Amino acid sequence: MAPTLSVALPLFKSLPRVTQIKSLPTSLIICAENNEEKTVGLMMNYYKDTCPQAEDIIREQVKLLYKRHKNTAFSWLRNLFHDCGVQKSCDASLLLDSTRRMMSEKEMDRSFGLRNFRYLENIKEAVERECPGVVSCADILVLSARDGIVETGRRDGRRSRAEMLEQYLPDHNESMSVVLDRFKAIGVDTKGLVALLGAHSVGRTHCVKLVHRLYPDVDPVLNPDHVPHMLKKCPDPIPDPKAVQYVRNDRGTPMVLDNNYYRNILDNKGLLIVDHQLATDKRTRPYVIKMAKDQNYFFKEFSRAITILSENNPLTGTQGEIRRQCNLVNKMH
Repeated sequence: MAPTLSVALPLFKSLPRVTQIKSLPTSLIICAENNEEKTVGLMMNYYKDTCPQAEDIIREQVKLLYKRHKNTAFSWLRNLFHDCGVQKSCDASLLLDSTRRMMSEKEMDRSFGLRNFRYLENIKEAVERECPGVVSCADILVLSARDGIVETGRRDGRRSRAEMLEQYLPDHNESMSVVLDRFKAIGVDTKGLVALLGAHSVGRTHCVKLVHRLYPDVDPVLNPDHVPHMLKKCPDPIPDPKAVQYVRNDRGTPMVLDNNYYRNILDNKGLLIVDHQLATDKRTRPYVIKMAKDQNYFFKEFSRAITILSENNPLTGTQGEIRRQCNLVNKMH
């Protein structure tokens, strides 16, 4: 029988076939059957002998951080995509700081807006107090975004992959063909891509990434009823990247991951070019319509796709290392 895997965020309103963790009321788990073979080196309960409390510690830290800073859930989901979407990935290379010899992935244009890395360090510190040098930052990154039943055993990479980001991570202005090809390369099919982009239901988009649709002329495909709100939130044609200027991805339920995103983009309220393309391209539109009508279908496909993403070609076994501090490789201590 195929293993049952799950993904969780403290954002879901109501889910099909959901198991709720009593000790974590802010998190719900989507369960989906994974019909693929297990990724070599990853396994259930990897830390059961070396750090049996690891996942409980991470879960408790996620709960505490979410109560204090609700936006953390959005950023951790995006961090997971950026770390695991690059070749030989899911190795926490995203978390490494720049050095004299190496540029950090965090400082690249593709990573604009990524944040809350310090909270992952808080989780790492809590785990280190219990089990020094045992649990990888890569597993912590995945577990923080995917609570519940998750295969672990990832190892941490020793170098940034900044030079690979543009090759593997699609830009929001690229054609749908390019976006589909990038996801296909890591095993995510068309309906999986449509489901993963449903994460745009939560969080926000910085004005830097959307003003080209407003200035000097408003993109005619935008819903005219939505444009005044966008202009109010982004009043400057050349916004300051460091300023807090943004538009909520979903004005209706901005703190809940649901299928409103698909209704919005079908109504031409998508903020990014990729959102508009998703609703209009003949390859993706049928799935957008189905997910707009059926939230359970969206959750099922989201779970399946994020499982594939989080198990994309990780370092395992004796590869890499277990970092003591997530932003530095061990030799730099």
